[in-house]
Parts: sequence; structure tokens; C-alpha cells
Amino acid sequence: MWKSDNEEENKIIINKYRQILRHSNVEDPEKRKQIRKAFTFALEAHKEMRRRSGEPYILHPLEVALITTKEIGLQSTSIIAALLHDVVEDTDYNLQDIKHIFGEKVSKIIDGLTKISGIYDQTSTAQAETIRKILLTLSEDVRVILIKLADRLHNMRTLDSMPLEKQMKISSETEYIYAPLAHRLGLNAIKIELEDLVLKYKHPEAYAMIGQKIEGSEEERKKIIAKFIAPFRKKLNESFENYNIIYRTKSRASIWKKMQDKGVSFEDIFDLFAVRIIIDSKPEEEKSDCWHAYSIVTDFYVPKQDRFRDWISMPKANGYESLHTTVMSKDGHWIEVQIRTVRMDNIAEKGYAAHFKYKEKGQSDKGIDEWLIRIRELIQKPNADTLDFLDEFKLNLYSHEIYTFTPSGEMRTLPRGSSVLDFAYSIHSEVGNKAIGGKVNNQLASLNKILETGDQVEILTSARQVPSDDWNNWVVTARAKTQILAALKEEKRKYINDGKKKLSEFLLKLKKEMSPENVSAIVKHLNINGRLDFYYQLAKGKVTFEDVESYFKYLDSLNTSWVSKLNIFSWKNKNTDNLSDIIREKMAENPENFLLGKNLNDLNYIIAPCCNPIPGDDVIGFVKDNKSILIHTTSCNIATKLMTTYGKGIVKAKWREKGQVEFLTGVRFEGIDKVGLVAEITNVLASNMNVNIRNIMVEASDGIFFGQAMLYVHDAAHVDKILTELRKIQSLKKISRITGK
Repeated sequence: MWKSDNEEENKIIINKYRQILRHSNVEDPEKRKQIRKAFTFALEAHKEMRRRSGEPYILHPLEVALITTKEIGLQSTSIIAALLHDVVEDTDYNLQDIKHIFGEKVSKIIDGLTKISGIYDQTSTAQAETIRKILLTLSEDVRVILIKLADRLHNMRTLDSMPLEKQMKISSETEYIYAPLAHRLGLNAIKIELEDLVLKYKHPEAYAMIGQKIEGSEEERKKIIAKFIAPFRKKLNESFENYNIIYRTKSRASIWKKMQDKGVSFEDIFDLFAVRIIIDSKPEEEKSDCWHAYSIVTDFYVPKQDRFRDWISMPKANGYESLHTTVMSKDGHWIEVQIRTVRMDNIAEKGYAAHFKYKEKGQSDKGIDEWLIRIRELIQKPNADTLDFLDEFKLNLYSHEIYTFTPSGEMRTLPRGSSVLDFAYSIHSEVGNKAIGGKVNNQLASLNKILETGDQVEILTSARQVPSDDWNNWVVTARAKTQILAALKEEKRKYINDGKKKLSEFLLKLKKEMSPENVSAIVKHLNINGRLDFYYQLAKGKVTFEDVESYFKYLDSLNTSWVSKLNIFSWKNKNTDNLSDIIREKMAENPENFLLGKNLNDLNYIIAPCCNPIPGDDVIGFVKDNKSILIHTTSCNIATKLMTTYGKGIVKAKWREKGQVEFLTGVRFEGIDKVGLVAEITNVLASNMNVNIRNIMVEASDGIFFGQAMLYVHDAAHVDKILTELRKIQSLKKISRITGK
């Protein structure tokens, strides 16, 4: 066995290996021998390698294996695959070597975990293809995804040593795909940690601030909880032999999200924690025990009726089971109480792995099994564009469910917001494609009618029906969207030649070349979803000569716009035609020169309208068509998707010193209406803050005041000062910046 010259490193490596064995609970001598063999093999394969942080590379697969067994609960085969997961990608060994030494099952898992290499077309990315490849293995072995999540968790835990643009890219991938995937597989603890780590790297100041405030209020929370639990503990002692009461503080990410969504401060978040009652019940007594505990709690405290959730009678699709209620304490605090059994808690924390373990004991969970079947159908659909696939797949991740029924009484679980058309596609693609309407609870209903839990649905069809563009606006399920897109593509392909002919006429009239670059740029400028749609709309007359002309007018306007003052570079490389290459070369020379606001004539610099960043915001740039840089805030949802799927196009950027240019931004506010409130707001803005107001709109209804103002500001710090001053107006209860996210 290879040994490092560093004695301390040897101790750490051996200690980590022993932790894996201890947490695995593997007692079979042959299986332990195979784990030892995999450890020795990986140690030798990675012996000369070190991570960017400087530590021995072998520590990474060891940590992934430890997460796999300790935090997810997987056993020997998964531990072996985790130890070997980077061997094929990073060393001279190949899959045949792994298959020969460790068997076909391990080699298949590692194949799913190995990143794809090769060349991809411009509409795809290696990362997106990697995710698709991993998910394809769902049809054979879900352990691939579970190990991949362990791999991503350790990479996020050790992201400090990576450069900023890598941190942004990896954090965005995690936020966009991996955290939702952990949620959908029921890996609650991993999902929470991933989201918190995303916050740490994308919003470090918010992460630190929330952490400090949680720690600072810990003692007060303990007193509140102890006082809350005391009255009903005696009754629980009399009713249950074995139970446990714990409490959990909300994660930093969920607190930050609530602060952003509601436009409030940390101090205004009241449900910072939840009390959890976990009962050790026999399988046949689980349901009755949970309801009995619920009745004990509500004997002492009044429940809030609209906050009750029964996920025991109808578990979530990821297998989650629990009773949730929110009650009013004697001190006037709303406190969430979760009631579940040991088995339910195991599944809530370890997700699919725990579900798989109980399934082997005969306690199957239909919800997860049905979800996996739907995902397999989506992944295996032929000719699906990779990035479309990622969008549709994500729809299957964070979704609340409703429960509907066929005329024969078969229950179908759908995401909240699903329509009659979603229901039709859940039955079969042809039923969806031919649907003309439905009957909901024996009443005629249109295809876009939104369904509710308990609805019984019958689908009406016609052989002459074909899907239309409007249908995409009527569905929320990935399956329906994918099937509609496929049907529409078939129909639109018939119009490609007519569309090309019309575009050629328009460009000839404008004296412009019909080049692939011009076509792509026009498509993006008009915000059309791909060339196929573009040619179809041209053929149908939906895209006119004026629309095409508007792109070239827009190009001319860039040279005179204030945006041209926000360029990054002041150099030109005559030997390199590709902007991405130019950027990488310049970053290698001096990364800190990428400042927004320097004078630059070579490249266009575009501020993204979706998030409207201003100086002082944390921003990231994206290479756009090798002609311009598109600037987003790092928290923008669109930027998160771009960083996930077009990671190589990321340009790190920061604002230069504050200048004299003013930027347009908006402030939204609401509160209690009173006479003179508008005058008070405008006085703060115009007189106290000396802000130039472009416009202000207000509306009052039933004593509640709503409004927004568009203002010219210098930077983000200026906006923060404005918000601070507005919060001093007592009648205003909610104030936030309009970002467009």
C-alpha cells in the first residue's frame, strides 16, 4: 500500500477509512474485504494527485464514501463505487479494468458517475449531458444519483479553494439541479446543507449575518421551547413508552428566501424553528399514535386551521410522511409542531435510501416509485434537446402535489396547479394530443381548468385534434410539456423552407447577409425559442420585416447608449477571433482587470433587464454570441440557469469606482393607508435623500396602500440608504427593491 511521506496525512487517511467501516455496519467478511480492496486500489491510483487545496486527492473519494454510508445509509456496493468514482476519469484505468476487478454492478455505477468527454454542439453543454447521463441510470440503479449527490456535497463543502467564477458556476449548478434533486429524493438534510452552502458562496454577507443572528438568539429560543413543551410532556409520557422531542432551527437559506420573498428583516421572521415529536411505534400503530400525539398537543394549544397538513394519509411523492400543525403558545408565538414515527423520520432525513430499505421489508412507497417511473419516461424520450430536458426535469423536483382520480377511481398524483390537459397527458401521450376537453366531477370543463385535490376527471378526445402553441401555457408537468413540444416540432418542421425564403427576402432588402450568426442574433433579440419557431413564425406572418429590422436598429443604438460606458476591456487581440478565448487569455494575465465601467471600444456590454443590476450589486458576466457580455446579478434566477448550463461562458466582473452616471431602479412598498402618506414618501425621496424620481404609482384598497417608485440612483449602497429612510415611515410595513427576478 502506498504511504505518504507526511505521517500526519497518513493518520488522517487511515482514520477516515476506519470511519467508513464503522458507519457502514458491514459485518460480512467478504464485503469488508472488497471495501478494503477498493480503498487500496483508489489510494494507489490517486497517489501522486492533490486537490487544489493542497490535500491528498484520496481524501475526496474517502469523504464521498463516508457521506454515502453515514448520511445517506448506503451499503458496501455503494461504498466501493464511491471510493472508485474518480478513478476512470482522472487516472489511466478504464471501465473494463473496474469491471474485471470489482464486477459489472460497480462498473455500471461508475460509468454513470464518470463525466462525459467529447465535443458537443452549441445548444448543449457537457454539464447538462453529464446530468442526463446520471439520470439515465435511474432505469437501472438509483444509487448513481445518491453517490453523485454525496460527491456534490463534498465539493460544495470544499469550494473555498476554487476561483470566484468556479464558485459561481458550481453553486449555480447545485442550486438549479442538485439541491432540488436531493429534495425530490427525500434527502432533506443534504438538501438543506446544499442550499446553505449555495447561499455561502453566492451571498456571503447574508450567510454570515443570518448565522450570527441565529447564534445570538439561541438561548432565547431554548427558553421558549422548554416553556412550550412542559405542559404536554406529562401526557406524552403516559401515552408512549418511547418517544423523543427535538427542535430544529430553519436553515439560513430558507430564512434568506423568506426575507427576500416578503421584503422583511431577520427580526420580522417569526417561525424560525419547529418542534418535532418522534414516536417509536409498531408499523400497525403508526397512524393512530401520530393522531393521538396530535390530539394531546391541541388539547393544550389552539391550532391554526389553515396550517394543518396530513402527509401520513397522503404522503408526498418523495415518500415524506408527517403531521404538521401550527399552534399558538401561551406567550403569543406561532410554533410549528411536526409529529412522526421513527420510520417516518428516517425516510424524511435519508430519503430514497431509507425508503429502499423499508421496501425490502415489504413496506413499499408507491409515491417515489411512480415519480421514478415518470422521470425515466422523460429521460428516455428520443430527440429531446438537453437544455429543454433540464428545464422540464427541474419541473419534477420542487412541486407540491394534488390527488386526483380517474372515472374508475384510480388515484393520480399531479403537481399543484395542474390542469385537465396535464391529467390527460398523465394517462398517455396520445390521450393528451387528442384531448378536446374534460369532465371534472361530471361537469364539462375546458383543457386549461386547474384541478384540485379530490377532483374526478374524465378526458374527452377527438381523432382530428392536434396540439397548439397555447397548450404550453396550460400545463405545468414536465411530461405534458415534453409531449406538446414534440408534437409542435413535428408540425412546425413543415414550414422551415417557407420561413427561410421569407427571411432571405427581408435580409436582402436590408442589405444584410443571411449568415448563421445573424440568424441566431435575430432569434435571441426577438426572444424566440429557437430557429424552428423562428422560421415557423416567419412563414405564418407572426414575425414581420419590422421585427427583423429592429435587431439591426438595436445594434446601431448600442454605440450611443449609456450602456456603452460599461465595457470591461480596453484591449484588442488581433490573433484571436473567439471572445471566450480572448477573455480566458486576459484573465490569465490579470484577472482583477475585469472591471465594469472602464472605457472600452471593442466589445458591447449589456445590462440584463431581468435583474437590472446597478453598481454595488454582486454581478457575473456571460459571453453572448462571442460578440458581447451580458451582465446579471449573481442572485438572478436566469443567471443561475446560465451558470448551470453555460459554465464556460462565465466572466467574473466587478464595478469600478463610483462615477457620476445614474441608474434607473425601482422601489416597491405597501402598508396602512392614511392621509398624506404619498407626500411623506415623496418628501423622504426628494427632500431628505435628494433622489430624482422618474415616476411614482400608488393604489389603495380597503385601507391597504400599495405603490412603487422608479428612481435614479448611484449604486446599490444608495438604494440601501433609501430603503432605510423609507422604513422610518411608520405606516409602511413592507419595502423592497424591484429587481425583476
